[in-house]
Amino acid sequence: MKEYQAVILRQTRHAQDDEEALTDLLNERSRGGWEPAMLAQGAQRLTIVFARTADAER
Repeated sequence: MKEYQAVILRQTRHAQDDEEALTDLLNERSRGGWEPAMLAQGAQRLTIVFARTADAER
């Protein structure tokens, strides 16, 4: 069984800030065992759905 987590990241007009925020988000989720499963981009936001195998003990 899998579990999912959706994250909405608001984009700014500063590309470097957006890159750092996205990098931090991906690294943080990766450490928790999450992997990107779906990505959707709008004009001012980025929605990322992460997935990981559910642990029976959770």
